[in-house]
Amino acid sequence: MRAQLELGVRAYEAGRVDEARAIFERLSAAGVPAAHYNLAMMQLRGDLAGGVPTALVLLERAADGGFVTAMVQLARLHEDGTATGRSDLPAAHRWYLRAATAGSVEAQVEVATSYYLGRGTETDMAQAARWYREAANAGDVGAMYLIASMYEAGLGVECDLRLALYWYALAADAGDAAASAKVRELQDRLRAPGC
Repeated sequence: MRAQLELGVRAYEAGRVDEARAIFERLSAAGVPAAHYNLAMMQLRGDLAGGVPTALVLLERAADGGFVTAMVQLARLHEDGTATGRSDLPAAHRWYLRAATAGSVEAQVEVATSYYLGRGTETDMAQAARWYREAANAGDVGAMYLIASMYEAGLGVECDLRLALYWYALAADAGDAAASAKVRELQDRLRAPGC
């Protein structure tokens, strides 16, 4: 199946849309989530008739088959209003949460931000911290900085300057210039008691 998927992708990239469609349709009929996803993307790009409604059905099939990229795409379509004609932040949050739970670092950051801002869900700083920490543990530099700032301020977590310093240092080591400044600042603050 993987070889067939690759053939379909190569055909599409070479501009042989009908050939790609035939390959993906055959695989989609066999229940291959990546094929559902590729057909959906062809629908969204206007390569195939059917458009957004057909794409949504295909993306949901792919997501139900565990295809995380489809979950993220569904979240985006609900967020930007493509799915329903208006932005549906609660639906976007649900799809991002599903993708985050399945391991998508991008979705983990989106879910954390949703909880932090109360965007499509209730504000929940503890959940924001949880998901920023997940994304930070997976290497997302922005999430490292954000979880550090939450530890520094005691937002959703107990104030802990040492943990804040740890996360800022990781972000700084990954190239975040603002985090480098925070490392120096916290090193000075840790010499004084209290948070």
